[in-house]
Amino acid sequence: MKEKKNILSRRKLLKNTVLAGATAISAPFINLNRYQIFANSPTEYSAKAINLVKEATVMDMLCVMTLDFNKQAKWNANPELFTEADFQAYKDSGINIIHPAVGLGGPDAYNQTLTFFAAWNGFIADRGDFFMRVDSAADLDKVKKSGKLGVILGLQNSDQFRRPDDVDFFHGIGQRVSQLTYNSRNLIGNGSTERRDEGISDFGVAIIERMNKVGMAVDVSHCGDKTTLDAFDISKKPVLITHSNCRALVNHPRVKTDEAIKKVGEKGSVMGITGVRMFVKGDEPTTIEHALDHFDHVRKLIGPEHLGVGSDIDLWGYDKMPPELNKQLRAGYKGSYAFREKIDIEGLDHPKRMFDLTEGLIRRKYTDNDIKGILGGNFMRVLKEIWQTS
Repeated sequence: MKEKKNILSRRKLLKNTVLAGATAISAPFINLNRYQIFANSPTEYSAKAINLVKEATVMDMLCVMTLDFNKQAKWNANPELFTEADFQAYKDSGINIIHPAVGLGGPDAYNQTLTFFAAWNGFIADRGDFFMRVDSAADLDKVKKSGKLGVILGLQNSDQFRRPDDVDFFHGIGQRVSQLTYNSRNLIGNGSTERRDEGISDFGVAIIERMNKVGMAVDVSHCGDKTTLDAFDISKKPVLITHSNCRALVNHPRVKTDEAIKKVGEKGSVMGITGVRMFVKGDEPTTIEHALDHFDHVRKLIGPEHLGVGSDIDLWGYDKMPPELNKQLRAGYKGSYAFREKIDIEGLDHPKRMFDLTEGLIRRKYTDNDIKGILGGNFMRVLKEIWQTS
């Protein structure tokens, strides 16, 4: 009997010891449930945020490869200079698809655009171990499983379209998105920093109709207010705002009115929110919370199913550009752009920004499905519709 009692005591002791050990090991995870997932960074992310990014097909509908234009030129000329180490930063970011559009225009726009897309097509072909051109609904569905970075070819202007047939040509070499205007006026319509905006021209109507026919997305991110509204009225397919913010929260010509945002909802389309500082708030302090206010404003107006991300930077942001290139970039815009000392927002200016954004959306009480839609599902849905051809 005594032996049995001793056995029970030992069992009890062992059980208590195991429970105590388990509590000691698991308590930090139960209380914090946060993990450090990036080397050389002390920042921790919640398991929920990590899982949401892991489950989503994450799209940044305005993200260039690098704002160090000299580095980009070297990669284009010698794709082998883009290494496994370079790719790792993009892989670790959680981003599966980028839309690396730039603004080209002027008298030589056609040839400049040919060169731009030729460089991208050559780069993707040479580095097919890392990149995949995304042209179709099927590509959207399979890019995440491929482990490659998907690239949607687009441009932040449409000066390259000299006539409607040019839309067919550029679609044939891979272009899937075209912003109607950059900040200034072209033959199609008016940009956001023009003094006047008369809307879409007759030529612009023909271009939009051809874009609808071939399955190329119309983007109005930089368009003036009247040109933006006209595009929604003329297009038979959803019109994208890949990267912009809300005029109701910041008085800047490059962001969109509530009237335009409501058109996004009516058309079943998507608006990508950017973290560019002067598009988020007109004065300091400007933080990630103010960027989240733009998500909330669109959610309130038309619902979370019409929200996406268009960061409008590379992985590292404008403020980390080589100083001389940063100076040149600022000089290329009108005073109405209202640059301040910093262009980026802390928390959204680094390769892991999708995790920070996800944490912010969790704080703002977005549902898991809402967040996965914002991270990429909503843009995937609307691009599949736009890219369909009869």
